[in-house]
Amino acid sequence: MANSKLKLLYILELLYKESDENNPVDTDRILLYLRNHNLECERKSVYSDIAVLKDFGFDILLSKGASGGYFLASREFETAEIRLLCDAVQAAGFISLKKSRQLIDKILTLLSAPQAAQIKSQVYVDNRPKSANEEIYYHVDKLNRAIQNGWQVQALYRHRKITDQNEVEYDERAHVVSPYAMIWADDHYYLVCNKAKYNNLMVLRIDRIKKLEVLEGTRVRPFSEVSPYKTSFDSADYAKRHFHMFSGTPENVELICQNDLIEQVLDRFGEDVRLYRAGEEKFGLRTQAAVNDGLAAWIMQFGSKIRVKKPENLKKMLLDKAQEIESVYKI
Repeated sequence: MANSKLKLLYILELLYKESDENNPVDTDRILLYLRNHNLECERKSVYSDIAVLKDFGFDILLSKGASGGYFLASREFETAEIRLLCDAVQAAGFISLKKSRQLIDKILTLLSAPQAAQIKSQVYVDNRPKSANEEIYYHVDKLNRAIQNGWQVQALYRHRKITDQNEVEYDERAHVVSPYAMIWADDHYYLVCNKAKYNNLMVLRIDRIKKLEVLEGTRVRPFSEVSPYKTSFDSADYAKRHFHMFSGTPENVELICQNDLIEQVLDRFGEDVRLYRAGEEKFGLRTQAAVNDGLAAWIMQFGSKIRVKKPENLKKMLLDKAQEIESVYKI
């Protein structure tokens, strides 16, 4: 009986590892695989085992012909879905080169070996900018536990600086904060939190955290005291309103944009903003966003194609930045 149960598992393992529509495994291959695992059986018992697996719900099909055999016709993830996941890992700058390779290898185990080899040959990670902080994965796990339990954390945060000897060094500072959410934005992983002596939210890049300690039993400050969120922290709303994860209090913002920017504007602000016609070649946008350097930088990249109608402090911020740029390049 034990051998019979093992036989079913090994047949299923072989189908997962090696079979797909273009690479079926025939009965001889199945019998060899079983013998390599010290299981001898008759050919007809393989047929009955396949039938049991199909009755249980596995989508196993038989292709006929000289190169025919059994194959697993459907999996939890389609090949295209696995490719999307691999591309996301390789594109994520906060994931180190070593961990990117490990994650991609794990993801590819969800496909057959031939399918995995085909995708792996098309996925490259060596030439992309990657974080060197291997601790980020442990930090994410710790932060997730702290957020779930409502505990504070102590983070040793690093900033790079240039010394008088023209060398790059780190300025390290310890922060005890109340963590509320982790957000992936602009190719970085951020922690949204509060430092007790301030009545607002602050943002830390997780890949810049050198050491992290969960302060078990120390309760977080309620986010309702330092943010507009009262019952639950809305990470998606926060990311949408805070450009490049710069902090700040959301204000009413109105922009006048040229029509050819509508896709970029909707990509940035989302589909639920209020738009209106502002002439033959322009449209207006009304939304809420934090007025900060991130928003100013996003607007400035479009030059004269976007004009700020309000608020006044955003207009002044843009004018000041434009004058600073002019002073640098003025001949």
